[in-house]
Amino acid sequence: MARGQEQDLVSGNQAPLRWGIPALVLGNLCLAFGPLFVRMADTGPVAAAFWRIALAVPFLFLIAHAAGDPARRIRGGMLWLFALSGLFFAADLAAWHLGILQTKLANSNLLGNSTSFLLPLYAFVIARQWPTRMQGVALVLGAAGAGLLLGRSFELSPKNFTGDLLCLLAGAFYTFYLVLMARARIGLGQWPVLAWSTLMSALPLLLMALVMGERLIPHDWTPLIALAFLSQIAGQGLMIYAVGRIAPLLFGLTLLLQPMVSALIGWLVYGETFGLADWLGALLIGLALVLVSQPDRRSA
Repeated sequence: MARGQEQDLVSGNQAPLRWGIPALVLGNLCLAFGPLFVRMADTGPVAAAFWRIALAVPFLFLIAHAAGDPARRIRGGMLWLFALSGLFFAADLAAWHLGILQTKLANSNLLGNSTSFLLPLYAFVIARQWPTRMQGVALVLGAAGAGLLLGRSFELSPKNFTGDLLCLLAGAFYTFYLVLMARARIGLGQWPVLAWSTLMSALPLLLMALVMGERLIPHDWTPLIALAFLSQIAGQGLMIYAVGRIAPLLFGLTLLLQPMVSALIGWLVYGETFGLADWLGALLIGLALVLVSQPDRRSA
């Protein structure tokens, strides 16, 4: 997703854009390279997710401390909340990294960002909060776009179809992760919450990699270090910084940099091409991401 803190996108808080826009653009560019590093890693995909987390954790705690928001000791109830959120985040990364290896790079970013329109759907089904007209249109467009991409993938290769489903599943896991993070944010700052939830996802990812029999120790650490620093620290950190400083429409439009850059990488490195149905599905999902990022005027 942008795979940032989508629950803040509708805040409508528009701070000065001097550094917000460069941070947002750079954050999206960093995240767009994540699927490439997963493919380059000589470990298994879930093991790559583990190293993305394990290498990033100490730096996230240091950043939280340097930002004047230290990750102080937490109580038992909050500890269980972080443990559950870490489990969902681990499931999200595991499904997404497995899907990256079985579909196009652009599809993995588009479908992995389905959280942006799954969150309003969750609010409707679980919390009984009726979607706004804009959110309803976004949900329909997102579903249609995902259907086109899935149908096109199944036509071309059942392998791509499985990868697309895994990326959609990752978006569902990430949605529940964000719901838990919204509760954890009460009384805690952004960096401590990110640091603790990241820490709690390390052990589940390690266990999943071992159970699946994946290669754990790499010969080449370069892709994993790049994945940890560009995706988990720089990418997520820049997105957190930009959230609330950028108008929702601009934020939503900028999210489209990720699949665009991933599509370019997939074409240049792996020869992946898009047909008309692929482009139409990507366009519909892109429109859904933009529409669902609009502020809820009912609360205003």
